[in-house]
Amino acid sequence: MDDTDTPPRLTRLTFHGPLSETRADRMVSRLSEGDPATVLDLGCGWGELMLRVLDAVPGATGVGIDRNAEDLDRGRHNATVRGLADRVEFVEESGHRTTREPADLVLCLNASHAVSDATPPRQTADALHQLRRLVTPGGRVLFGEGFWDRNPTPDELAAMWPDAHLDEQHDLATLVDVAAAAGFRPCWIETANTDEWDEFESGYLSDVDEWLAERPDHPLAAKTRTRVDAHRASWLRGYRNVLNIAYLTLIPVG
Repeated sequence: MDDTDTPPRLTRLTFHGPLSETRADRMVSRLSEGDPATVLDLGCGWGELMLRVLDAVPGATGVGIDRNAEDLDRGRHNATVRGLADRVEFVEESGHRTTREPADLVLCLNASHAVSDATPPRQTADALHQLRRLVTPGGRVLFGEGFWDRNPTPDELAAMWPDAHLDEQHDLATLVDVAAAAGFRPCWIETANTDEWDEFESGYLSDVDEWLAERPDHPLAAKTRTRVDAHRASWLRGYRNVLNIAYLTLIPVG
């Protein structure tokens, strides 16, 4: 046994969110129809959807912004493998009040926190106003954001993340209203389904669980086991079939 190794991180995930290959293909097809010349991905992680758009739109260039160096390195590696390294830049920086130039396509997938440091739910509105100034006239924004599919019970809230409370998420209709108030028309509204969530949550933990099963006495095992078990309990006892993700394709008004 090698006690110097560390738990793997997100190696089973293609996207860092509940997004299936089928839905991603449809998104890329729809977003590519306008031939965006520039793509900006805020809170990009490893920028998988951005890379797929660049692959679908020859000549388009992209910039991905994130604070996680490991994810950015993964994005750079994937870009090189796909022959896109000369058309994309992954930058380690904050998206808060970014001064980046507006782009034809702006992606912000489950990453409003990367654009705004406001307290939820005001974070959503603030992020949307930031995205409005970062998209060119006639461009598109793909905004992935959480919402309550139904109001959680007190027990479900208690099982979620620390200090979870009812008012921190909108329902879907209110989320769309907030986007409209920020200066957008919603041209496509879709939400993740249970299969996408189950695949994401299982993939989020599966490589670590295999690592733990093979190394029960590893020096990092106890701490790691506590972390992943707490996450799984939060999902299964807390937000499963309660919290959802909306993917809004938005057009700026005016």
